[in-house]
Amino acid sequence: MTPLRPIRLVLVAGLISATTLFVVWSPAHAAAPVPVEADAFISWSHPNVVAPIRRYPNLRSSVVARVHLTTEGGAPEVYPILGRFVDRAGRSWTRVGVPMRPNGRTGWVQSRALGPANPTAMLLVVDRARLRTTLLDDGQVVWSARIGIGATATPTPAGRFWVREKLRVSLGGAYGPRAFGTSAYSGLTDWPGGGVIGIHGTDQPRLIPGRPSHGCIRLRNAAVSRLFVLMPVGTPVHIR
Repeated sequence: MTPLRPIRLVLVAGLISATTLFVVWSPAHAAAPVPVEADAFISWSHPNVVAPIRRYPNLRSSVVARVHLTTEGGAPEVYPILGRFVDRAGRSWTRVGVPMRPNGRTGWVQSRALGPANPTAMLLVVDRARLRTTLLDDGQVVWSARIGIGATATPTPAGRFWVREKLRVSLGGAYGPRAFGTSAYSGLTDWPGGGVIGIHGTDQPRLIPGRPSHGCIRLRNAAVSRLFVLMPVGTPVHIR
């Protein structure tokens, strides 16, 4: 039997912030990418440099994606921090959520590729059945509003995501005065260029609540303007 070796491992999930576990690292300890538990992560980072994101925290592991510096809209990209690991050579690794198709991708990047960790205590819950979204701060409701979501043929995907960018829409119109880009992707959405699930205002408030969109989450303009003040970049988004 292989002797157990103490390896320094830092976990970010729920109330666990750090611990020392006795494990033997091998690919068996890290299965295929799993959905990001966005309401469990407690911090996020902007990237410093372009770098490979690997399946396991090992320089010989396969590359699942690459760090990109900006979002589709040109804002600094956001990577939620899901865990940390120090290998036997002393290299520090960070497990991150990766904004890409398919939704829920995760991977490991060398920690030096990321900037400082930014804590978050907020969570945005999108309830598709009730057509309502609610913002929680440290578990307390601070804002709630009715929404429009994707139609049956172009649904808003369920899952755990995060806010990647905030946009002031100078021309308003179909997107209202404010908008958020998320890490959720779909085949077709109202977002410029398609694909990204956005949260934005509307020039058709009579359709809210309802299912009028191609996947994006629509709010009345007064509601999205208020949410823009309350909700920062990096906020987890749970669409259920």
